Amino acid sequence: TQTPALPPKADFSGKHLLLVEDNELNMEIAEFLLKKAGITVTTAYNGQEAVDVFRTKAAGTFDVILMDVMMPVMDGLTAAREIHATNRVDAAEIPIFAMTANAFYDDVRQSREAGMVEHLSKPIQEQELLDAIRRHVKR
Repeated sequence: TQTPALPPKADFSGKHLLLVEDNELNMEIAEFLLKKAGITVTTAYNGQEAVDVFRTKAAGTFDVILMDVMMPVMDGLTAAREIHATNRVDAAEIPIFAMTANAFYDDVRQSREAGMVEHLSKPIQEQELLDAIRRHVKR
């Protein structure tokens, strides 16, 4: 009898993600899951901070952005639009994932219209998150 093969351990070493979340606990959980997969994480606590961080880092710094939708100062949808509108070679192409407790059709539609390519429900599920990253990040 053969033992079933274990799924390959996610290894995203060398990848860099911008994590945008205003809730301290959610930030810690997501950051833990990402770092465990070998991802370098830069954090921002609201949409405006995310836009500022994205604009001050060199083009190509981030492989993906994980963006909370409901935040103070600037919400995630507005931040996603602003990042994609940044006049820089990687701005239009950077994959941005929505993270939200709202998974209704309308919420998904709104995040898609803002240019977000994935819609992840909170609480974040490790496998769902890693599968989404795998779909959008070049090896």
